Amino acid sequence: MVSKLLTLHVPSHPNFFLTPVATSRNPRPSHSLPPFSLSTKLSYKAFHAQNHYLANHVPVRCSNSFISSSFEKELDPTLTNDDLKPTSPSQRTFSGLEMASLWIGLVVGVPTYYLAGSLVDLGMAWWQGIATVVAANMILLVPLVLTGHPGTRYGISFPVLARSSFGIHGAHVPTLLRALVGCGWYGIESWIGGEAIFLLLPKSIKQSTFSQSLPWLGTSPLEFACFLAFWVAQLSIVWKGIDGIRELEKYSAPILIVLTSCLLCWSYVKAGGFGHMLSLSSKLSTSQFWSLFFPSLTANISFWAPLALNITDFTRYAKSENDQIIGQIGLPIFMGVFTFVGIAVTSSTKLIFGHVISNPIQLLGQIGGFATTAFAIMGISLATITTNIAANVVAPANALVNLSPKWFTFRRGALVTALFGIAFQPWRLLKSSESFVCTWLVGYSALLGPIGGILLSDYYLVQKTNLSIKDLYSRSPYGAYYYSKGFNVAAIVALIVGILPVIPGFLQKVGIVASVHEAFVVIYNNAWFISFFSAGFLYWILSIFRRKQDKSAPGDHLLQAP
Repeated sequence: MVSKLLTLHVPSHPNFFLTPVATSRNPRPSHSLPPFSLSTKLSYKAFHAQNHYLANHVPVRCSNSFISSSFEKELDPTLTNDDLKPTSPSQRTFSGLEMASLWIGLVVGVPTYYLAGSLVDLGMAWWQGIATVVAANMILLVPLVLTGHPGTRYGISFPVLARSSFGIHGAHVPTLLRALVGCGWYGIESWIGGEAIFLLLPKSIKQSTFSQSLPWLGTSPLEFACFLAFWVAQLSIVWKGIDGIRELEKYSAPILIVLTSCLLCWSYVKAGGFGHMLSLSSKLSTSQFWSLFFPSLTANISFWAPLALNITDFTRYAKSENDQIIGQIGLPIFMGVFTFVGIAVTSSTKLIFGHVISNPIQLLGQIGGFATTAFAIMGISLATITTNIAANVVAPANALVNLSPKWFTFRRGALVTALFGIAFQPWRLLKSSESFVCTWLVGYSALLGPIGGILLSDYYLVQKTNLSIKDLYSRSPYGAYYYSKGFNVAAIVALIVGILPVIPGFLQKVGIVASVHEAFVVIYNNAWFISFFSAGFLYWILSIFRRKQDKSAPGDHLLQAP
C-alpha cells in the first residue's frame, strides 16, 4: 500500500529519487507517523491523513536540481516565480574563470581601495595593512565556499536556502536584513560614482552656488545631482538581469586590471619607486596596533560578509562544485594584490602631495589633466558599476522577490533597492575613515554574522547537506521547513542572542551612549566572530534539543481510528 501511495503522489522522473528522512532530521511533534502495517485498520479519514503525509512530507531530493513540469505545478505559487526556482542544467553556465572574473570586478573598486588606504591613514604600516586584509579574506573564504555549496548542488538562491533554517516565512528575516545592508552599500557605491562625475564638470559649475553644501541635506545640490545621474545610469544594466551582470563582469575584468596597473605605475614613477612606502613604519604602539587590528580584521571580513551570505545567488549558476571553489579562491588573491596597489598609491601620495590621500576620487582630482582624469573616471565608473550591481543589487532584489513572488520581479526589486540606497544618505557614511571602517563595516557585521552562523550550522550539522527541494517551496504544515506556522523559533532566538551582546558597543561607537564596560567594547570590535559562532552554536544546541523532544512525542491523533 505504501508503494502505491508513493506512486500516486510523487512525480516519476529519472532525475528524482526518494530519500525518506529520519525522524531526527525532520522532526515534527504533531505529525509523527506511528508504525504502519498492512494489518492496521485505518478509517477513511486516517487513510487520507496518511496519504497526505506521504505525498507532502516525504521529501523529494534532486540529484541535479532539474525541475520537471509536473513537479513544478506542485510548487506553491506564493513561494515561487521564475527568479526563485532552482536553476536548470541549461542555466549552469558560470565556469571557474567566470567566477574568478566576478571577483575581479567586485574587488577592483573604490571601496576596496579606500578600505586599504584607510588602514594606512589610521596608522598601520604598509605590510600590517596588507597582512590584515589577506588574513581577513582567508578566514572569510571558508564560510564563502561552504555557503556556496548548496547553491551549486541544488540550484537555489539565498532566500530559498534561508527557508531551511528560518522556516518558510521566517526566511524573510535574514533576507531583509541582508537586503538592508545591500541597500546601504548600493548608496555608497552610487555616491562614489557620482563623485567621479562631479570631477569631470567644468570649474565654473563646480564653483557655482549649486556646489554649496546645504546643512539639512548634508551635501551640495550639485553633488547630489551627480549622484542621481550615476544612480540612474546603473539601472540600464540591472534591467538585463543576471545575464547582463555576467557579461559585464566578464569583459570588464581585463579593463580593470589594466587601469589598476596604470595607477600603480603612475605612483611608482612620481614617487621614485616604492622605497618611500617600504620605509614607512607604523605610527602605532603595540597596544594601539592590537586595539586597531581586531576591529580592522572584523571590518575587512564584514566588507565581503554580505556577499558571503548570498553567494548562492551566483553559485547556483556554476557549472560544477569545482568551478565554484576555483572561482572563490580568487577573493583572497585579488584582495591581497589590490590592497597592495591601494596601500602603495596611498603611501606615495604623502611624498607626491605632502599629505596622505586615501580616497582615489580625491586623488584623481589632484593628478590633473582632463584626458587623464576622464580616462581614470571611466575606469572608476566601470569598477563601481561592476561591484555595485553584483554585490548590492542581486541579494536585495531576490529578498523582495521572496517576500512577494506574485508582485516583485528581479527588476522591481532592484528598483526598490536603488531607492533605499538614496535614503541611506551615503555621503554621511563616507565622511571619515573612522565612520566607514569602525561604524559602518563593523556595525552591520553584528547583523550578518549570526545569520551566516545559523545557515551553515543548519545546512552542515542539522540537515547534513540534504535538503528537500519540494518542501522549500511548500506551505503545507506537513512540510519539513514549516516548523511553527512557517517560523523556526530556534533560528530566531539564536539570531537575537547573536546580536544582543554587540548592541552596547555599537551605541557607544555612534555616540548614543557615553561609555560602556570594556567587555562590550571588545565584543563590538570582534562583532562578526562573536555573533557568528555564538548564534551558530546556540542554533545547533536548540536543534538537538528539539529533535530529542520530537522523538518522544506521541503519534498524530489524526491517524488514530475514530
